Amino acid sequence: MAVEIRRLGRVDYVPTWEAMQAFTAGRTPATPDEFWIVEHPPVFTLGQAGKPEHLLRDIGIPVVKIDRGGQVTYHGPGQVVIYLLLDLHRMQLKVREMVGKIEQAIIDLLAAQGLTVNRRAGAPGVYLGAAGEGAKIAALGLKVRNGCTYHGLSLNVDMDLSPFAAINPCGYAGLAVTQTRDHHVSLTPQEAAEALCQHLLQQLQPE
Repeated sequence: MAVEIRRLGRVDYVPTWEAMQAFTAGRTPATPDEFWIVEHPPVFTLGQAGKPEHLLRDIGIPVVKIDRGGQVTYHGPGQVVIYLLLDLHRMQLKVREMVGKIEQAIIDLLAAQGLTVNRRAGAPGVYLGAAGEGAKIAALGLKVRNGCTYHGLSLNVDMDLSPFAAINPCGYAGLAVTQTRDHHVSLTPQEAAEALCQHLLQQLQPE
């Protein structure tokens, strides 16, 4: 499967979101799929049905109300963000199948680094523990327009986690959040992003 991987570096959230919308609106059945690897300055994003009460206090970080699913999350330096600009029709995938493949790619990456992680029923993302009973290490949220996805996933690698304490992460009060650095994984954010892209490509190969 041919996917163009764009490495955009540290970019502001809103212009990147607008670029994803424009890319998706302008694509045709022949447009190649793309992954965008980015890092954002500190920002809270509140999903389409997001409830403001999940923002517990103002700590001076901007809040952007956006058009993905899910509640509130935090993006900041040291976190891997990969936006997935994919044509589900062409891949013959349903949204739920796509979510499962994204989660599996993250699980496979972390398993290769010696971490035991899993899904948690009813709560998209990846969590520590064999049954996903532990802290959240990766989040995901997609928007589908005309059968094409944008937004994507975030994996906490080597960042300041303290802003998560100012929100109910993904709408869950008291949800613990962790990162790979705290579990003796030596990958830098850049290394983790590159490796995760390869796991995503493996998951998205036609069966």
